[in-house]
Amino acid sequence: MGELVHEDDRALAFRDIRPQAPHHLLVIPRQHLASLGEAQAADGELLGHLLLVAARVAREAGIAERGYRTVINTGDDAGQTVHHLHVHVIGGRELRWPPG
Repeated sequence: MGELVHEDDRALAFRDIRPQAPHHLLVIPRQHLASLGEAQAADGELLGHLLLVAARVAREAGIAERGYRTVINTGDDAGQTVHHLHVHVIGGRELRWPPG
């Protein structure tokens, strides 16, 4: 795990150990949820919290004003290699579309 940048009772955020941009953070729930594809209606509050934490860490990293990308890879074809839901927060450079 990279450097911890946020911690609360529902989530952690830390720097990615293999960053794809100058700022690459991961936001993960403390509660295990293998992927977004397994989320249920009861997980809605947690999912919203993860996105709010993503916005917070982007502001704190100084990338919110110019823009950042949030990514949730779901399944093998999407590139999910860690089967615990996590939100990538990527910024600090121009991000092109499509991503890959």
